Amino acid sequence: MSSLFISDLHLDASAPATVELFLEFLAHEARSAERLYILGDLFETWIGDDDPDPTRLRVCAALRDFTRSGVTTFVMEGNRDFLYGKRFETETGITLIADPTVVTLGDERVLLTHGDLLCTDDHPYQELRSTVRHPSFRQNVMKLDLEARQLLANAARAGSKAHTLETAADIMDVNENAVVAAFEATGTLKMIHGHTHRPNTHHHMTRHGRAERIVLAAWDQDGEYLQIADGSVQRRRVTA
Repeated sequence: MSSLFISDLHLDASAPATVELFLEFLAHEARSAERLYILGDLFETWIGDDDPDPTRLRVCAALRDFTRSGVTTFVMEGNRDFLYGKRFETETGITLIADPTVVTLGDERVLLTHGDLLCTDDHPYQELRSTVRHPSFRQNVMKLDLEARQLLANAARAGSKAHTLETAADIMDVNENAVVAAFEATGTLKMIHGHTHRPNTHHHMTRHGRAERIVLAAWDQDGEYLQIADGSVQRRRVTA
C-alpha cells in the first residue's frame, strides 16, 4: 500500500478548476492509497469550522466520503488555513497533525512540515507567523463574527501578495542552516514539505549523513502528488 503527499492546493471558489481536480483525485487516484497526507494550505483561507461557504462545504463532504472509503487522511495547517477545529476533524474524518511531524514509512523516519518554518531569512513573515499562531490570537479571532473573519482573511491575502511582490525570491525560500538543523534535531534523513511552490528534490549534508528534501508542487501548476510505496518515491499527476 502507498502513502500520498500533497500541499498548497489553495482551494477556493475563485479557482474552480483546481477544486474539480482535487475532487477527481479523491474519487479516483487516491482511493487505492493507504494514507494521504495534506501538508498545508489545502484551502486558500479557512476562517472557521462554522463557515457556510459552498465550495468549502463541498470539499469537506468529499473528504468525508473519501475517509469513509478507508483511506487514513492527515491534514497539516498551512500559512493560509490555520484555524481548523475539532468540528472539521469530526465532519471530514481526517486527523489534524502538528507542524512539524515525524512519521515512519516502511523502515524510514520521515520529517513532514508545511515548509514556512524553514524560511527563516524572511524575518517579517516569521514575526507575523509567531503572532497569528499564538493561542490568544486564535481565540480572539474566533470570537469575531464570520463577516469580520472574512475581512481579516481578505486583508491577509492582499498583504501576502504584496509581500511576495516586494521580497526577493531567495529570501522566501528555505534557509540551508534551518533545513540542516531540522534534520539533525529530529534525527531524520528525509523531509517532505511544500509552501515554496518550487517542486524539486534537494540533498543536504548533516552530521547523521546525506539527507534528502522533497519539495511538493502547488496545485495551481499541474495537480502533482508524491507517492511513496515499498521504498519507491514517485511524482505523479492527476489525470482529469
